[in-house]
Amino acid sequence: MEGYLYLKNGAQYKGTFLTDTAEKAAVKGEIVFFTGMTGYQEVLTDPSYKDQIVVFTYPLIGNYGINNEDFESKKPHVAGVIVYEANKEAFHYQSQHSLVEYLQKWNIPLLAHVDTRAIVKNIRNEGSMPAIMTTKTDAGASDILLQKSVKVAQVSDSNIQTYGEGDYHIVLVDFGKKESMLDALLERGCKVTVVPFNTSFAEIKDLEPNGILLSNGPGDPKEIEEVLPTVKELIKNYPTLGICLGHQLAALSLGGETSKLSFGHRGANHPVMDKTNKKVIMSSQNHSYVVEEDSLKDTGCAMRFYNLHDGSVEGLSHKVYPLLTVQFHPEANPGPSEGHYIFDEFIENVKANYGRVFAYA
Repeated sequence: MEGYLYLKNGAQYKGTFLTDTAEKAAVKGEIVFFTGMTGYQEVLTDPSYKDQIVVFTYPLIGNYGINNEDFESKKPHVAGVIVYEANKEAFHYQSQHSLVEYLQKWNIPLLAHVDTRAIVKNIRNEGSMPAIMTTKTDAGASDILLQKSVKVAQVSDSNIQTYGEGDYHIVLVDFGKKESMLDALLERGCKVTVVPFNTSFAEIKDLEPNGILLSNGPGDPKEIEEVLPTVKELIKNYPTLGICLGHQLAALSLGGETSKLSFGHRGANHPVMDKTNKKVIMSSQNHSYVVEEDSLKDTGCAMRFYNLHDGSVEGLSHKVYPLLTVQFHPEANPGPSEGHYIFDEFIENVKANYGRVFAYA
């Protein structure tokens, strides 16, 4: 079935729908691109991609299928998928479904045989923008209006749940967490309680945590400014690790600023410098927004990590509070595992401050 992709700037691309979902209704979303050769299952189920149309730059996607081990959440969150070629069969011993079968099950359109190189060049030149996937030949840029919504509220679990046992109790504030973040803490012998994104400081304090993890999540961090006072209190009272959106919220809560990148960082091999350890690591990334370095002057924060491609802030430390933040994904699903030591450092920070009472001025 012929299909079309229209971008807000007027560009249009022709392809073939491999799922029949676009017959029922056109699908709209912000168009972004992912540069990893593998990891499409993790991308599809990462809540940070909520309502985005993802263009995969690697020309062949789907060859190892979909398994039951690598989901980052219970369902996919992308609005649509664009590929050059999608394998309709899977060639891996763990595979349970093909990519096409999986997306069809969840009514997500998959458009193939598209010039993905041309689309990515367009996004790099013009920036991420609204787009529409449809079977119509006359849909234009004027039809592409995205409805504003607080995406974090749509992906954060509304229930409080506790996992594992251990000497150290970590409260994971769920702004759209990936399962691999929870796994990273459980593997290190922690008891983990996952709470909704809008849980109050008093409720979290009643759980008697030893440390806090502020998770990743979708959208502009300023869309949920109401949580900033809670985030600040958590940072002042407990050893805290912020990842991706959690990193941005930590900076905002302490007086920093964030802004949107033209086309974001999404892929599995972004080089990041760790100034403390004086080493470069390869990182997995997925974000549109960054912390502005110039805004950190009076926050007590210092840039510990920076991106070697564009120099942007990739993580912070604080001169008083036991705070560590990273813009990249140290759980590395998908992507390289060189950032795993971030979790080890966080746990060591929790141990070092075990039983201490914070609440700095």
